[in-house]
Amino acid sequence: MDYRIKGTLLAMLTCLVISCEGKKEPEDTTADVGKEQVLPFTKMELSDMSDFKPVADNWQIVGDVYVDQTKKRTFVSSPGTGILLNTPVKGMKENLFTNFEHGDIEIEFDVMMPIHSNSGMYFQGRYEIQLLDSWGKEEPQHSDIGGIYQRWDKTREKGERGFDGHAPRVNAAKAPGLWQHFKIIFHAPRFDDAGNKIKNASFEEVWLNGVLLHKDQELSGPTRSGAFEDEQPLGPLMIQGDHAAVALRNIKYKLFHGDKVSFSNITMTEYENELQTIPPYEELKEVRKISTDSVSSQLVSGQNPRKILDFEGTVNIPVSGEYLFEMRVNLAGGKFDIDGKSVIDLDGDFDYDDVRYQELKLEKGQYPFSLVYNKHRPYRLGFELFVEGPGIQKHALHAPRSYVPARGPSDRIYLQVEEEPVMQRSFLVHKDEKRTHCISVGTPRKIHYSYDLAFGSLLQAWGGDYLEVTKMWVARGAQQLGEPLGVPLVRHTHPDFAFLKNEKTAWPDSIPSDTEYRQLGYTLDTKGAPTFRLKLNESLVENKFMPSDSLRSLNRIISIETGEEMWHKLAEGSIIEALPNDSYAIDDKSYFLDFSGNDGFTPMVRKSENKQELLVKIPQGNQKITYKITW
Repeated sequence: MDYRIKGTLLAMLTCLVISCEGKKEPEDTTADVGKEQVLPFTKMELSDMSDFKPVADNWQIVGDVYVDQTKKRTFVSSPGTGILLNTPVKGMKENLFTNFEHGDIEIEFDVMMPIHSNSGMYFQGRYEIQLLDSWGKEEPQHSDIGGIYQRWDKTREKGERGFDGHAPRVNAAKAPGLWQHFKIIFHAPRFDDAGNKIKNASFEEVWLNGVLLHKDQELSGPTRSGAFEDEQPLGPLMIQGDHAAVALRNIKYKLFHGDKVSFSNITMTEYENELQTIPPYEELKEVRKISTDSVSSQLVSGQNPRKILDFEGTVNIPVSGEYLFEMRVNLAGGKFDIDGKSVIDLDGDFDYDDVRYQELKLEKGQYPFSLVYNKHRPYRLGFELFVEGPGIQKHALHAPRSYVPARGPSDRIYLQVEEEPVMQRSFLVHKDEKRTHCISVGTPRKIHYSYDLAFGSLLQAWGGDYLEVTKMWVARGAQQLGEPLGVPLVRHTHPDFAFLKNEKTAWPDSIPSDTEYRQLGYTLDTKGAPTFRLKLNESLVENKFMPSDSLRSLNRIISIETGEEMWHKLAEGSIIEALPNDSYAIDDKSYFLDFSGNDGFTPMVRKSENKQELLVKIPQGNQKITYKITW
């Protein structure tokens, strides 16, 4: 059942705590989250134009760009390297082609679009992923950013000439002038020995800013304005240069040749076992021994048994080089060996998120392998084993459904927002740390945010749907986690307010022991929006957050009755750039902060270890600060 809980039922289903003082929170039982690892990509250095075929001067390498918010389709650039910039003008509007040709490819890159700008990335010079300033559009089309552009047949009747375009599932666009990240896996068409196409080209996955836009989308032929009308096994990447300005950076890719690692000659021996660690097999009762064509947790016999499955056979390595293996089990244990040597050891009791990786060099050939799955709990949740290698796309070595999620999408519980704001207390994972005193506020404008009651700080903001609460309200809800239903803009982990001796004093990681901190709860306005109140020594601070009319913008209104001078951390990031009109590009242009309209307050950018901070000093007395965060 797909539970979608309306805000009006919230009071019946949860306890909203006004103040976090004196409340004992459930124990944190979350396992450490494994960091994803991948084999290296080939990176375009973008120190010059040597990675591309000769082209007109509308393409150049620069060191930095930003968007003039008063002009359409316009960049302001500065000299240097690392950014590929297109500035088409009359007589210089050429498309750009890579020197390399590709078939199957995985590529990642950052792109920046000025206001109302338009470009495209053509795979094999034929199949376009659209690049467009689509910020704020509610119903994206194939022509919006991340869309697969339509095909075109001028012989068709008028109104039907465009066809087979594929709109992105959602609009994941950031505001113009911000860097946006694409991750795309493309598969070239396949041909028989006679040159006849036997399989269409396809986009396996298209991700924008962490949001999946397309999955396994076939392409019946080249899209409109491609460089070639035919289809081939190989072709260059093409970046559209004849429409409008676009900037790209951090372009990296992997080329795949279609080989796969495989298992063969597999036998599976099943043993009775209830221990969390794998004992010597001679101590176990053998249940059965069979031949199988795959490795899968589904081969366990009986009703919710506790068993060990021991798979042995041959692993076939198609080419010599570096391989990366990835294994995970859920509430179980396991091991994977090649040629008698341990590759991954998960012998014990492990959660699904506690993934293990191992990279090793293997020569082309066949080797004996052993894979052990220790199902020492009654749950049928299973295991997964993946591999990638030289020119080999990451793929599963386990059979489908070897891992069975405890809950599918239809079993999850989502909070929805209708006509009034909705508030939900929960734990939140913020930069890999579980925060225990949090409240998430959902608004009817589909701009939501999370606030840390323990620190008095804004943790994150996101657009779209509101919150998943499955890990709070299913079974015992031991994890107590709320999970945003969108990719959030994540802010710093520190308190938002502090008393500093001077502008060089380090910002505290938590509330200092010599600072009296009291969370005073919140009040609601006539529309149900909260204002959070806290006390720092003798200073009273009120925080209110209101969505802007435009998509993915959040206004913050701070009212302070200060008993002494204090400081407010507006933002932090790897790079903070001051832009015209009292605005700032935060964390290497990940989001904007507009501080205009605050007469008498002058923010400062300072370096702090390996990052930068944007701070503002607040003098004693009654003060008010407002600013807007846009992403």
